[in-house]
Amino acid sequence: MTDAQLTAATADGATGAPPASLWRNGDFLRFWLGETVSLLGTQVTNLALPLTAISAFGATDEQVGLLRFLQLAPYLGLALLIGVWTDRVRRRPVMLAANLTRLVLLALVPLLYWWHALDLPVLLVIACAVGVASVVFDVSWMSYVPVLVKSPAHYVEAGAKMGAGSSAADVAGPGLAGLLVSALTAPVALVVDACSYAVSVLTLLLIRTPEPHPEPAAERHLLAELREGLGWVMGNDVLRALALIGFCCNFSMVTVWTMFLLHGTNDLHLGSAALGAVFATSSVGGLLGALISRRVVARFPLGRVYLVAQSALLLGPSPIALAAGPRPVVIALCVLSFFTTYLGLGVAGVVIVSLRQAMTPQSMMGRMTAAFRTLLFGGGALGGLCAGLLAGRIGAEGALRVAAAGSAAVVIGLFVSPVRHLRELPAAADDVGR
Repeated sequence: MTDAQLTAATADGATGAPPASLWRNGDFLRFWLGETVSLLGTQVTNLALPLTAISAFGATDEQVGLLRFLQLAPYLGLALLIGVWTDRVRRRPVMLAANLTRLVLLALVPLLYWWHALDLPVLLVIACAVGVASVVFDVSWMSYVPVLVKSPAHYVEAGAKMGAGSSAADVAGPGLAGLLVSALTAPVALVVDACSYAVSVLTLLLIRTPEPHPEPAAERHLLAELREGLGWVMGNDVLRALALIGFCCNFSMVTVWTMFLLHGTNDLHLGSAALGAVFATSSVGGLLGALISRRVVARFPLGRVYLVAQSALLLGPSPIALAAGPRPVVIALCVLSFFTTYLGLGVAGVVIVSLRQAMTPQSMMGRMTAAFRTLLFGGGALGGLCAGLLAGRIGAEGALRVAAAGSAAVVIGLFVSPVRHLRELPAAADDVGR
């Protein structure tokens, strides 16, 4: 254990013993609260931004896909570079700056709308800029959680709590977003997300656990550090499999989500409140998955849990391909589809994050996270773009069937993945020199 890890491990008290449960870890609970609230606001943005483009500017399917792409594209170009940087600095100040930036950018949308200065190109630029700030925060927070949690024995619990918070936001957020968009218009609803980032900033400021400075290296080379981060992920059979399957899963989820938004708006003629209700009802699956994940992981072999959960995620879009008949039946099948996907995600996400944290030393955590974020959100970015292009060519309904078939085909990769052979969480990785 390095000096930095020893400092972090003993920061909780003179005895150095971690609390018996994270319910007694005040700083982790503060961080969890702030992140959950900000994710709730993000759900508002995920619905309000494309609806702003559609309702205020008459955006085409391709333009909505481009908007979704620009929200996630910064992960493709910047995540690895930011990952190297965050391994050199303390993460909390970085996260504070990122959330302040997102707060200001999202608050600009309703202001520009009121001043009649908002148009589609400006909205696209803001979406991309918010994406850049999101890269900075997302690469940092996963590396920061072990500082608060301290004991690897609590990684699964921390992952389950973070997953439950994310799923709770998924449940409440879309319904809230639909109501806000209906009552306030889509641009004005973004004020809620700006306020959620203010809450996150406050909770970060209240954290008192000292974060050690990264150990200085005698010499740093950007390209060498980039290679180390990618090499750490791609050189490990388990991490490589998690990353590549994760790319496919995110591509599937964002593709289907974007296509359904277009299909629901243009073909089913669902209002914003109805769309929000569909996503909110479906997201109960994610909350349920996060809540049962610890018990499932404790009872069954880890690899088997991963296999079943990821299969549910990838097969989830299949009911959409069968959706036909009266509109209530179509909507019910769509809810079933998203419910199954989110249920699988709720369980699989806890397993994946716990494996990544246990198998990576703290000195490599930022670069490992960045490599994963590049692949995972890169898949999402390409999924959003492909969704818009494909829906524009063959219609959203036909595009949903193509996406469901492609997603189901990825299940084959799960059966050849080394992850499915794991029985339990590996021992925490020792730190390595850079």
